[in-house]
Amino acid sequence: MSAEQTSRLDRVDRAILRLLRQDGRASIRSVAERVHVSRANAYARISRMVDDGVIRGFTARVDHEKAGQGASAYITMKIVQNSWRAVREQLLLLPGVAHIALVGGEFDVLMLVHTADNRALRELVLGSIQAIPDVLATQTLLVFDETDQVPPDA
Repeated sequence: MSAEQTSRLDRVDRAILRLLRQDGRASIRSVAERVHVSRANAYARISRMVDDGVIRGFTARVDHEKAGQGASAYITMKIVQNSWRAVREQLLLLPGVAHIALVGGEFDVLMLVHTADNRALRELVLGSIQAIPDVLATQTLLVFDETDQVPPDA
């Protein structure tokens, strides 16, 4: 997002974003009422933010354990220098990948995964991730409990 697009987000846009982060299924009417604009105005603002790429999509917050994904882990990776794009493309093909980030620090990549159990997690790490040629090392951090951040009411 460019600085120009950021500057175009006013107080109402930010309130709409907070509401949609809380409930991506909220109706236009409900959003409009809660931010005190007309339905047409709310629709136009949401459409503009989608077109501008501010809103990249609408998703559901999932309870991974209830969805049959009882094991979650953050996996850190050291990769061959300048291999980020190629590694990312291979990681995106793996099952259970929720988030991938190129980071600075003692490792290069941080990835969040959800798998059915520890056996599936082990296979993902040892059989799939470590088989990627440009992955030099991994470390697996098991998630014992997690809480999604939900924005406060607008």
